[in-house]
Amino acid sequence: MQVVSGAPWRARYIIRPKAVGGEDAINRNQTIALAVAAVNLLLVLLLPPFDQYSIASSQVPVFAGFNFILAAPSASQINTGVLWLEAIVVLANAGIAWLLLRDGSAAAPTRRKRHFQNGALVITGVNLVLMLLFPPFESVFAVTNAALPNFEGFYFIFSQKPNHIIVTTLLYVEVVFILANGALFWLIFKERRPAHLTAEQMRALSAHWGAKQGK
Repeated sequence: MQVVSGAPWRARYIIRPKAVGGEDAINRNQTIALAVAAVNLLLVLLLPPFDQYSIASSQVPVFAGFNFILAAPSASQINTGVLWLEAIVVLANAGIAWLLLRDGSAAAPTRRKRHFQNGALVITGVNLVLMLLFPPFESVFAVTNAALPNFEGFYFIFSQKPNHIIVTTLLYVEVVFILANGALFWLIFKERRPAHLTAEQMRALSAHWGAKQGK
């Protein structure tokens, strides 16, 4: 809390916290988190996911894994849907790390809510990573011959079955639900600030006006 001298008509601005929640604009840990996010984003762009056209079907590409962008496999194309999802997850986790690494010590009554907020953020970030590691797949045969695509299940992305494609639409739905639920829980556990001055703020304000009157 800071007490700033000034004109009487500015009394309502005299007592104010150092920053929102007692935090600085940016600290060293947040800078490191942003640097890590930038490196991850660069790796995502250098090693994008590729789809490759199969011999059985020249119209439907199958998921071919991740390759260096300058050494793409033949008859392949970048899966832009999955690439966008990777970028979204990296940026979302960067935002989560930013919030988790904030400075400022919460007061005893609000510390528990702060821990709940941090827990909700951690769970959200972990769910986003797991969603990308185990995406939904469907087979090329189902896409080409069946009236409705046949969902095959969730598989580890680095050991996917042959002749399968990632269901990008379902991945987008997962991202929306995870982010929406994470934001909802974060808001539920958010500290509700009092509408009026606390006793400590009132004492500081009285001390300030007393010092002003003694001059």
